[in-house]
Amino acid sequence: MFTPLRTIAAAILPALYCLSAVAVRAETILGEAHIVDGDTVEIGEKKIRLNGLDAPETDQLCLDAKGKKWACGVASRDALAAFSKTRPWSCDVSGNDRYDRFLASCSIAGQNINQWMVRHGWALAFVKYSDRYVAEETKARDTQAGLWSGAFIAPWGWRSRNKQSAVFGAVSVPTNAQELLLGSVSSQEAPDPACTIKAGVSNGECIYHLAGDRWYAKMNMDKPDRRWFCSEQEAEAAGCRAPKR
Repeated sequence: MFTPLRTIAAAILPALYCLSAVAVRAETILGEAHIVDGDTVEIGEKKIRLNGLDAPETDQLCLDAKGKKWACGVASRDALAAFSKTRPWSCDVSGNDRYDRFLASCSIAGQNINQWMVRHGWALAFVKYSDRYVAEETKARDTQAGLWSGAFIAPWGWRSRNKQSAVFGAVSVPTNAQELLLGSVSSQEAPDPACTIKAGVSNGECIYHLAGDRWYAKMNMDKPDRRWFCSEQEAEAAGCRAPKR
């Protein structure tokens, strides 16, 4: 009996799609990692976003146990770098994000890095996408580890911060915590001496500027769309680009 080609294609294409999806999920990336920030690394030419968690941006500031500001985003990045050292990573890929980074669960010598970051308070469980690390976040909060030693705005809230942004903390949060945290975001000074790259949105695009370029000194950081970055790789991982010459 004659079977139209369109019918055959309709039967085969879903199967091919499933095979492709399985291939992506089965991919493992191996090698030494360059740490971009608390949830983003590069292994060779491949950019990887740790799945199921959200770490503070490197320009994010938090409050410590005494209510003083500290560069928690830089601390999160440095904690991951100190844990990683030069040891090889193994990352199991589960997909890609909107910046075309690989979403992955990674490990070093059998220890889950995603889990370690949340358990030690350097990242939060990204419950919008996964509840895998909720238990680790609870332990971090109970032991006042990392960010939980003081007060902070969740990383996803920091990116769109405003007067409605919630402030989190393991212990009592200072009554003026939100005022202090929102007041720090527009600082003309970089959160860390090593994080001096400026970025902002122009015509719908995020563009970053290095010290010395013609726009750098003129760029006012006292605006909600402004960001500080520590490296060009970090800026590009966040979806920003260098200015056109």
